[in-house]
Amino acid sequence: MADRTGDIDATDRDACQAFEDVVALLNYPMFVVTTRSEDEMSGCLVGFASQVSINPPRFLVGLSNKNHTFSVASHAERLAVHLLTRDHVALATLFGAQTGDEIDKFARCDWHPGPHGLPILDDSPAWFSGRILERLELGDHVAFLLAPETGSAPDDLGQLVTFSDVRDLEPGHEA
Repeated sequence: MADRTGDIDATDRDACQAFEDVVALLNYPMFVVTTRSEDEMSGCLVGFASQVSINPPRFLVGLSNKNHTFSVASHAERLAVHLLTRDHVALATLFGAQTGDEIDKFARCDWHPGPHGLPILDDSPAWFSGRILERLELGDHVAFLLAPETGSAPDDLGQLVTFSDVRDLEPGHEA
């Protein structure tokens, strides 16, 4: 479908359109991913994330290579992955529509230091932290493979923030 530089061949444009049409039908859960490297903290709204192994447990997070959080995560050892309920769409908006290049997002929300000093969002009912095992370049995003270490989750989350809740956000950075 793509050559080694990532350019789409003209013969594969129909296949790409079909893929885009299918993906547009999906309503992925959204996550806020936070990290810390030395004294710098960052976090962003993430739609590309998934469990990728049961045994051993593994989770994959895709960060845009243009994102402030990506630059901090590139030097970090761990990430924290937060789920948000629809009661906290404003928090998703803060982490999705603003950039850490311009504002301190953590000054605008409640959080506490978690494992290894990672910023943990107080309004997140479920979160886990994981050690970064690998970073894989995947086009305009870099995949961070995590080995989950610790976290917190209630018995019931309620309705999660999904792509349809934030699809109209103007992102802090281009993808």
